[in-house]
Amino acid sequence: MQAVDKMEVDIRLAAPRGRLEASDSEVTLVTPGDVITSDSGFMRGHGTVMEGDSLKATVAGVVQRVNRLVSVRPLKARYVGEIGDVVIGRVIEVGTRRWKVDVHTKLDAVLMLSSVNLPGGELRRRSEEDERMMRHYLQEGDLISAEVQNVMSDGTLSLHTRSLKYGKLGQGVLLQVPASLVKRRKTHFHTLPCGVKIILGNNGYIWLTPTSTEESNTGGYTVNLSPVPRSDREEIARLSNCVLALAEHKMLLFDTSIMYAYEESLRFESKMLLKVEVAAEIAELCQQRLEQEGYK
Repeated sequence: MQAVDKMEVDIRLAAPRGRLEASDSEVTLVTPGDVITSDSGFMRGHGTVMEGDSLKATVAGVVQRVNRLVSVRPLKARYVGEIGDVVIGRVIEVGTRRWKVDVHTKLDAVLMLSSVNLPGGELRRRSEEDERMMRHYLQEGDLISAEVQNVMSDGTLSLHTRSLKYGKLGQGVLLQVPASLVKRRKTHFHTLPCGVKIILGNNGYIWLTPTSTEESNTGGYTVNLSPVPRSDREEIARLSNCVLALAEHKMLLFDTSIMYAYEESLRFESKMLLKVEVAAEIAELCQQRLEQEGYK
């Protein structure tokens, strides 16, 4: 008799599952033309317009109130940078004493030669030799992490990488999510217990890299290109799928939410996280844990 190969088939029964929604007391969603408030004591912010005695929304998004200032944060929009934001970008052009960097904004950002760390973190005035070595430091296609130093009058972002935590990115995985889902925190660099370092860019770019490939502080230009162990690649793949699952269900991304999703995903294989129903289950369980911990 001939041997018959066994084929595994994954079958999951359909089950009703509610949509992931935040509490109405915490989040107010509006569409263009909706009246936000008729109180004349509020000040008009971005995404709003005064019509008569009413403050109305001009974009679809979430209402934000800071003291008496009311604004609407769009749900889908290109990233608008602010001073102090951590961003991840790709070098697209090497110019005269500056690099042009794509950070997913309307205009390309600018990284000046005077705004980067020299190799080894050396502090001195930039010379003509440094200008000739610009392409040796960073060239087209390189990924970098940086901080927004200034916002020009036309909206162009001026970046800097003077801190040793910024610089060229080596081996890892780059994810793109809506910038509005990245929660603003005091730090956007995290080393997770699973052995993966994550950078949550305010511009919606997220970088995952194994901690085993980290280099010592050399000024941000030396990257470790040694082979990445299979176990590290599997952890990065799992975390990547967790981040995409949370983003698909419009959940805020920060270190705690990502770790909760990672812990809930351990009951599944990494490839199973790509299934729609599994991703929805992980996102819902993650939201429940966040609500229990008091996160808004």
